[in-house]
Amino acid sequence: MFPVERLRRYRENENIRDIFKETHISNDKLIMPVFVDENEKNKKEISSMPGIYRYSLSEYEDYIKDLNDIGVKNIILFGIPSNKDDVGSSSYDKNGIIQRAIKIARDNTKLNVIADLCLCEYTATGHCGITENGYVNNDKTLEIYRKEALSYAEAGVDIIAPSGMMDGQVKAIRGILDENDYINTIIMAYSSKFASNLYSPFRDAAESTPQFGDRKSYQMDYRNGREALREIDMDIKEGADIVMVKPALFYLDIISKARGLYNMPIATYSVSGEYSMIKNSVNSGLLNRDVIEESLIAMFRSGSDLVISYFAEDYIRSHGKY
Repeated sequence: MFPVERLRRYRENENIRDIFKETHISNDKLIMPVFVDENEKNKKEISSMPGIYRYSLSEYEDYIKDLNDIGVKNIILFGIPSNKDDVGSSSYDKNGIIQRAIKIARDNTKLNVIADLCLCEYTATGHCGITENGYVNNDKTLEIYRKEALSYAEAGVDIIAPSGMMDGQVKAIRGILDENDYINTIIMAYSSKFASNLYSPFRDAAESTPQFGDRKSYQMDYRNGREALREIDMDIKEGADIVMVKPALFYLDIISKARGLYNMPIATYSVSGEYSMIKNSVNSGLLNRDVIEESLIAMFRSGSDLVISYFAEDYIRSHGKY
């Protein structure tokens, strides 16, 4: 007790503070999202996400080489195809936009390549699955996910990240991978992905806004915390290697609870709305740039092992390779 204990001793100057810091950010643990657009000839800034771009394949190759050079270790890919249809067939095309992007990254960089697996970018409806009478058919969607997962594995992906929130998606993907001897392909499951109001800039970026209704019948109700833990538990039992909480900053309680319950890697996705709120506040001068690091620290401090963040490139450029 005071005056014997004086906790300000730990904070006297920067060097002392660094000795006692409990949480730090490693490049190894940050994942940079990358949008690859089959329709683009160059690159195009996303108006609702300042500093984030959609890349043509040629621009993408140069970009990821630069990411590799500055010390980025991990990317997660999102594709915008030239063709959309009712069943999202471009998602499992062996010559599809993501399949080609995976191969380019494998051939030209040392990056760990993660591919988001969903249908929202590939269906004409903008929904994450096959729709019938205005409702997403869970089990028919799983059959498409299986095809998509196998095409990613054949292209050489390191990690597959199913984000559609279909019941049984991890089991379906693990099954098709193991049946085809891709036993070492990692699954990073979007286990508790909430029907959040923070996704709008991403939908601009990926051209994936639903053409009718919403995604509340398959993404999680943001009022439910216990259900989120059930989702995580189910994905672990189905064979997920990494589980995820999405979004991040509004859901730190879920990350913390999951960390206490499960002894396995936990990822979080700091989503587009979080990025845009912080980025616009910094650009306007309302907040200083240190808020970027503070937000990332919050995610790691709450128990995340990996963080997907649109600030990953910015942070690594600012802080160096190590």
